[in-house]
Amino acid sequence: MEHLAEIRQELTGLTVIDQLKYLASRFEGRIIFSTSFGWEDQAITHIIFSNQIPIKVFTLETGRLFPETYYVWNRTLEIYQKPIHAYYPQHELLQEMVGLKGPNSFYDSVDNRKECCYIRKIEPLKRALKGNEIWITGIRAEQSPNREDMHDLEWDEGNQLIKFHPIFDWTLDEVKSYIKAHNIVYNTLHDKGFPSIGCAPCTRAVQPGEDFRAGRWWWEDQSKKECGLHATEASLKTKAESFTNNK
Repeated sequence: MEHLAEIRQELTGLTVIDQLKYLASRFEGRIIFSTSFGWEDQAITHIIFSNQIPIKVFTLETGRLFPETYYVWNRTLEIYQKPIHAYYPQHELLQEMVGLKGPNSFYDSVDNRKECCYIRKIEPLKRALKGNEIWITGIRAEQSPNREDMHDLEWDEGNQLIKFHPIFDWTLDEVKSYIKAHNIVYNTLHDKGFPSIGCAPCTRAVQPGEDFRAGRWWWEDQSKKECGLHATEASLKTKAESFTNNK
């Protein structure tokens, strides 16, 4: 954490490629990138794989992804011939939740939805991040209001590591232009009104005039629309973990 200012200075003025190369060298074997196969993540995956940058790439296999997402995942493997490590939910936790509440309990309450997100995403993420010192993400500032207060390089208190968002300041148009210029495979749901793509039961297309993330957990109040993967407050982590501690 004390090295953030130094690292930020080293990254200043570098291209995204050189930023990632610098971090991969400084944190050799302890740097990881999470992809959900959306526009932003596909752009970063292309940068990492096509430039042979030694950063481990992983995804969270929730078991509820869209067929289109699995297609992009498979094509990305075919194109780059590089591994994408999959982290699955712990089957005991998943079996207990589904057995007690059914497969779609997340529609019934915010707490149920956060429990599902914890089991399918947050707990597997903890395992994926374990032993690493820096986490690369595809977060952009304009994606949601609470992310405008974030920085491209920051300390993640909940996960006790550094997070770096290499395309934090890119606009959506810049991301799309990069995808097109480099002929990068992307999720065709983006062309059908899905700016943000998560689990199939929890994601719908965004209607004209709606907020960027209106298609995620659309049945909930706007202020609650984060699963906790990128929560900046430790209290969100504590609340999520209580689902398992109180069973």
